[in-house]
Amino acid sequence: MSTEITTAFAQKFASNVELKLQQMQSRLAGAVTTVNFSGVKQGQVIQQVGSVAAVKRTTRHADTPILNTPHDARWAFPEDYQWGDLIDREDAIKTLASFDSPYAQVATASLNRAKDVEIIAAMFSDTTKTGETGGTTTDWTTFVAANAGHKIASGSVGLTVGKLISAKKALRAAEVDENDMIFCAINAELEADLLTETQVVSLDYNTKPVLVDGKLSSFMGINFIHTEQLLTASSEYRCPVWAKSGVCLATWNDIQVEMARRADKSFALQVYASMSCGATRTQEKKVVEVLCA
Repeated sequence: MSTEITTAFAQKFASNVELKLQQMQSRLAGAVTTVNFSGVKQGQVIQQVGSVAAVKRTTRHADTPILNTPHDARWAFPEDYQWGDLIDREDAIKTLASFDSPYAQVATASLNRAKDVEIIAAMFSDTTKTGETGGTTTDWTTFVAANAGHKIASGSVGLTVGKLISAKKALRAAEVDENDMIFCAINAELEADLLTETQVVSLDYNTKPVLVDGKLSSFMGINFIHTEQLLTASSEYRCPVWAKSGVCLATWNDIQVEMARRADKSFALQVYASMSCGATRTQEKKVVEVLCA
């Protein structure tokens, strides 16, 4: 047979498209408060009224005390995200597969992960905006320097039951409402740390299993959320424990995906996605930073 016969060999490409492993949904958006600020350049997520100690009345017909109740506010500012890629007509023909939907899914997933990045960054932000017009900066570093219980040292170990107890203690001591849901963001390594703790996995210490479908769901009233987006500092994970009302995600423009033919790109199909969102702490005392080696 002629050696040129190889030129007639056909090539067949797969028509099935599989997305590579990646986080598809926002995992933290449901664990914080949310607001919508469509149409404004910045938003006041909450007005706050502080506490004032009552004074004793020591005489009859005493003057009414004017105690000057403190007020504050928290602000969020939008961060703009976008995603784009092109699909040539020839690419679709040669691969025998449609990439329109997979590209849209990948774009949406990337923006959902960006929401989690914004939320985690806000928890320990040194540029949190407060005050009447958002002109004052409240930083996490100064706060934890004065409130040591809200930053738990790593002790050269990973996440332990002892650290969770300390975090819960800090929130309780700060008078966080007992009906306010408490969350903790952990990655795979920190989850593995907890699974080696007898108090977490043994029914001798729990009234019901803490593992649901093989996942660590909750322990000691703390709900766990898995994410690989945790911040690090000096080779330590900055593991956040927070009350749901202590962090806010503000949305100016939720995820929008658009597809259109580009005449300037040989009529390739452009897949484009965008989003504008921002996050902020509402109160420092509703957040605890747990350092884990």
